[in-house]
Amino acid sequence: MESDNILITSAGQRVSLVKSFQNEIRKLNSQNKVFTVDLNPVLSPACQISDGFEKVEKVSDPAYIDHLLDFCKKNDIKLVVPTIDTELLVLAENQKKFLTNGIKVVISSADFINMCRDKRKTGDFFAGCGIDVPMVMNKNNLSFPLFIKPYDGSLSKDTFLVLKESELNEYHFENEKLIFMEYIDHDLHDEYTVDAYYDQNSVLKCLVPRKRIFVRAGEVNKGVTSKNEILTFVKKKLSKIAGAIGCITLQFFFNPQTRRIIGIEINPRFGGGYPLSYLAGANYPKFLIDEYILQKRISYFEDWEDHLLMLRYEDEVLVRNYEK
Repeated sequence: MESDNILITSAGQRVSLVKSFQNEIRKLNSQNKVFTVDLNPVLSPACQISDGFEKVEKVSDPAYIDHLLDFCKKNDIKLVVPTIDTELLVLAENQKKFLTNGIKVVISSADFINMCRDKRKTGDFFAGCGIDVPMVMNKNNLSFPLFIKPYDGSLSKDTFLVLKESELNEYHFENEKLIFMEYIDHDLHDEYTVDAYYDQNSVLKCLVPRKRIFVRAGEVNKGVTSKNEILTFVKKKLSKIAGAIGCITLQFFFNPQTRRIIGIEINPRFGGGYPLSYLAGANYPKFLIDEYILQKRISYFEDWEDHLLMLRYEDEVLVRNYEK
């Protein structure tokens, strides 16, 4: 029997994601495998628990795509699942190379990825869909408090909460990537990530709003699923997004008193907190396997567990006979 193996790129610490794909692909055939690649796989917990791994170059290296494609061909990879922002555009621009070899990369369109990477364009997209966004300020006409972040940033890097004018410095004004925005008070607003699944026709098939209770290094550490009005809101406003494919994470702020919902950003990939949605029953690995390997159509799904709380903790992956 031919293997239907899966590759997860930039695996890093995504142990739960790798395990979820292993669990689902082995339901087709116990011999199916989930492989991983990473810049430093020996120090990657997800690579260590996968069925095989390979060290790859940085995504900006000209050899990256050919190396990845060669690894896929050698290991009977049928499906490639990217996980970090920096690799998305390169994979989108080269997905035809993989498809020619019978390998499907689960990736949104290059235009959609570019929009997601630029927070200014994301704001325009939300506004065009009738979704409120934080007001962007003119650097010469500011009101406080305000929030500063790069238009192409991730993992909360280079972000600043500025309470008064004296806290600003030359760097804030000289860095052309930084945008000055209305500050959304965390004491008044809850932050939500929505794990949304869009099929091959960019139609929404599932969404799970999960409240971010505690965040560490830009990734949710404690969270809870919620079938609240954000679900209805997103289903109405974003039932189809041109170019959106697979798991898409959308971030919103929600004011429980005013009921204001504010669009913040979109990441066209699996989010770090997706394991909560999987454990709640939103089985996106199975959706991908059904669509891209079994050629099945996906029906809309909303029967996932509400009010499921996730509390993350540290665990260990041990590697025997390690030599630097």
